[in-house]
Amino acid sequence: MAKRDYYEVLGVDRQAEPDAIKKAYRKLAATHHPDKNPGDKTAEEKFKELGEAYEALSDPQKRAAYDQYGHAAFDRRSSPFARGGGFHDPMDIFREVFGGGSIFDDFFNGVRSDPTRPQRGDDLRYDMEITFEEAVHGCEKEVSLTRPDRCEPCRGSGAEVGSRVSNCPACGGRGQVVSSRGFISFAQTCPHCQGAGRVVDKPCAACGGSGRQERSSKIKLRIPAGVDTGSRLRSSGNGEAGFRGGPAGDLYVVLHVKPHAIFQREGDDLLCEVPVSFVDAALGADIEVPALDGQTSIKLPAGTQPGTMFRLKGKGIKNVQGYGHGDLHVRINVEVPTHLSSVQKAKLQEFAALCSGTENPMSQTFFEKAKSLFQ
Repeated sequence: MAKRDYYEVLGVDRQAEPDAIKKAYRKLAATHHPDKNPGDKTAEEKFKELGEAYEALSDPQKRAAYDQYGHAAFDRRSSPFARGGGFHDPMDIFREVFGGGSIFDDFFNGVRSDPTRPQRGDDLRYDMEITFEEAVHGCEKEVSLTRPDRCEPCRGSGAEVGSRVSNCPACGGRGQVVSSRGFISFAQTCPHCQGAGRVVDKPCAACGGSGRQERSSKIKLRIPAGVDTGSRLRSSGNGEAGFRGGPAGDLYVVLHVKPHAIFQREGDDLLCEVPVSFVDAALGADIEVPALDGQTSIKLPAGTQPGTMFRLKGKGIKNVQGYGHGDLHVRINVEVPTHLSSVQKAKLQEFAALCSGTENPMSQTFFEKAKSLFQ
């Protein structure tokens, strides 16, 4: 079945600002989330479609590519514009936009759930710069970060061992206190229990009752071959620790690839510009060109012109999703010699005297077209 237009999926026009796109996604994603529609395959497909549409239109580069090429911009089989390993898990997109897993307290059923229950920790983002070679071949990296981690002495409970836990006397366990001003009532987080809805008679001395401690840690990360700038890797459970024994959030590592001195990348394809002497270009030659797996050679036919492109199939970058390799495109740059000796200049003048003009058909054609401009 043909894909729907991403702007149509989100219900926004093509000139929509980023804030309008995000607002539309938040509204529709909350409506079609699988947790709100258990067993509903239609809602599940719509949720996936929304995640794909939002990811494409919220990223300026992807949006520009989509506006120009449509869905073909993300077809990894044919387009160099499908960068960064394709689309990400729609659940990851949802968590990144809403921040954590407690968003359903606000959207579903219109009420907040029990504030004393365990809560999932927040996700973390880490921007990592890697070399071109690391992106192409894959590597292992180590992430060092300081984050709220579970307090080990109290195992995240926030209470000393044997301490008694009771409902907060200020809010009655609701986590909120209500105050009235005339005919208007205001609800705010309980300042006594900080919204937890409970208090302990002996808070943990190590964490002050929060159940979390700042801790530095090192996380090993496997970066697959073929990633590109904008690729995002998820390390499950390595975000901030949860509250009251809740699960930890996830760590999202966003990659930034350093440019290479020789190669330029377009999707899974590589572009390399190789200088050759005008003698080799005129007479033809076998020349060595760089490739990811070492050197390879191409045969220049006699009369090769500047800007001629050669395609070496399968010599590009390994596709991060396993769809083979891209190609290596070699552009020939014919180098005009400088600092000639008197002997070399004399030989070139002899060569010029032997030329009849037919050796340069492009020049002949150009001057025939421009003849009237020179008269």
